[in-house]
Amino acid sequence: MNRFVMIVVAALALVSGGVASADEALAQKSGCFACHRVDTKLVGPAFKDVAAKYRNDPGAIDRLTAKVKNGSKPGEPLLWGSMAMPPSTAPEADVRKVVKWVLTL
Repeated sequence: MNRFVMIVVAALALVSGGVASADEALAQKSGCFACHRVDTKLVGPAFKDVAAKYRNDPGAIDRLTAKVKNGSKPGEPLLWGSMAMPPSTAPEADVRKVVKWVLTL
């Protein structure tokens, strides 16, 4: 099933030829979709909800990139529910691309 999803995402990226699709595929490859979906809350918030919250925040890209890379710290307030954000092992440049894509939604 996971391989099927990757094939579909890759095919969509080729058909649309857009950067957004490529960055969505990067989000899939990086494991973001284990906890997030574009339109609906899963374990973490929907990406569209994140985009709406930070739409007019000029520091959002840097702050969200750091949050994804570092994860939630013990004892820090949880903003989106009861689950802490685990740190990402993806390269920071990839995380930044995914964050920029999320903020376009």
